[in-house]
Amino acid sequence: MHAKLILKRREDVRLRSGHLWVFSNEIDGIIGTAENGDLIDVYDSSETLFGTGFYNKSSLIAVRILDKGLVEDLYPLFKERIFKAYEIRKTFYPELDSFRLVFSESDYMPGLIIDKYNKTFVMQVYSFGMQKNISTVIRILQEEFGAENIFTKHESYFRIMEGLPETDEIFLGERKSEIISDGSLSFNINFETGQKTGFFFDQRDNRFFIEKFAKDRTILDAFCNSGGFGMHAAKAGAASVAFVDSSLCEIENTKRNIELNNLKGRFNFYEEDVFEFLNKEIAAQKKYDIVMIDPPAFAKSKKQISIASKGYEKLNKRALQIVAKNGYLVTSSCSHFINRSSFFEILVDASRKANVNIQLVYFSGASLDHPQLPAMPETSYLKFAVLRVD
Repeated sequence: MHAKLILKRREDVRLRSGHLWVFSNEIDGIIGTAENGDLIDVYDSSETLFGTGFYNKSSLIAVRILDKGLVEDLYPLFKERIFKAYEIRKTFYPELDSFRLVFSESDYMPGLIIDKYNKTFVMQVYSFGMQKNISTVIRILQEEFGAENIFTKHESYFRIMEGLPETDEIFLGERKSEIISDGSLSFNINFETGQKTGFFFDQRDNRFFIEKFAKDRTILDAFCNSGGFGMHAAKAGAASVAFVDSSLCEIENTKRNIELNNLKGRFNFYEEDVFEFLNKEIAAQKKYDIVMIDPPAFAKSKKQISIASKGYEKLNKRALQIVAKNGYLVTSSCSHFINRSSFFEILVDASRKANVNIQLVYFSGASLDHPQLPAMPETSYLKFAVLRVD
């Protein structure tokens, strides 16, 4: 028997539209006892059942809704959800063995991310309830998906917010490297040194777009990570590609990936802070036909929006200053708190300060293995824009 949570009057409106979080200030009271990670039944103010979710009294997100009905046995529910998520990915990427298998709330598995690298499954767990029931997820991945390696690669910030330990765990096998395909190019994945879970699946489709206009152009791939954008440009026949990243591990991995794919061309590698690199290129009056910047999230909370916006503006202004006439800026933001309209405002301000005109030729979000819930803006975070610069 689960504890019973009663919402304050009218606090169910957002939930009924499809949002899956109950915030701590929306609770009128709790009948019974519930510990962090327990299932709890949620009722509106007239005591009509709304659904069941994971409870966390220590978090601002007090309940993460799992289902509109009562939930008792998590195994069949988790199995159905993971299989449904897998079906969606294979519909759009039938040839791939590596992709984001589960995208948290978007796949109705709140607080759980699973990235699939062949038979290796890397998880990020940001829900107390998911953490408490992670053995059920592991069992499904083993029995139904033939998992050979299962381990976590968390981001500390979100674990701390949920009151969870920051340490990573190996549940099955080992944390060995993998070679994956994005459908066109191969990538060496080093789980020890790679960012996120090891690879940025969210930019997969956007990398392919670069091939449409990279031929015979000079390219700068800044915040290059494993070299994905620049490699797709090289595959399309770019005249030259310069890769910049502050991480020596990523620069070395980019070199390995270029060799892995037998890519030919003029390549330069710079282990350097991107802001400092751009300053040097501006001072040297260097120009590139296409400048690509894919920075990390500058804002992880609402409090950081103002500082983050200034950072994005400064970065895009400097990038625009080294784009050749009639060239292109390819720019991204993965900060959820910087929404689409704010991102466009930043780009407009950056172009004004760089004294150039910009024309939006393409705009996109995350790849198709990152579905979104229209009722949950939190599930939409990546902004990807291609700007023609005049």
